[in-house]
Amino acid sequence: MQRLSIFLLPVRRGVEGLSFADAADAMKTQETDHTANAVASIEAVLAAYQAAVLAKDVDTFVALYTHDVQVYDMWGAWSHDGIDAWRAMAQGWFGSLGDERVAVGVDDLRVHAGHDVATAQAFLTFTALSPDGRPLRSLNNRLTIVLVRRGGVWKIVHEHTSGPADFKTMKVDIRRPQTA
Repeated sequence: MQRLSIFLLPVRRGVEGLSFADAADAMKTQETDHTANAVASIEAVLAAYQAAVLAKDVDTFVALYTHDVQVYDMWGAWSHDGIDAWRAMAQGWFGSLGDERVAVGVDDLRVHAGHDVATAQAFLTFTALSPDGRPLRSLNNRLTIVLVRRGGVWKIVHEHTSGPADFKTMKVDIRRPQTA
């Protein structure tokens, strides 16, 4: 964890340094700026995810993830370990779509960011589109991702998708209830 010292802050007032209140304000400003930048960067990762899925672009899709990614996907395999396994999943998924495409909607995104690690959670809607762009069917799931910043770039190191399971039927609910 990176530590800040008020003595190392670049803003100083003469030889007396910063007052405690000024130092606290400066740290809050730095934290607010860092958080806003991290949120914008993570929103950009999710926008790139949406674009890659819509385009069925495997290379762009897997470039959003670290080489050592671990994914707990809602579908099929219990776990995908490493980028090669995740690439194989994406190739199978995109290849199975034929001439259809998938639009991904992101709702209720929440980001919690540190300096080099962040988490995000959201509700996703996957909508199958006909070749002429008509919605055909859709499903929802819950997404939690852990991102790391490597070389100044945020990448997904862990992803977990899920839907609630009914205890009686053991069926997974893929329709999010509508909220007011």
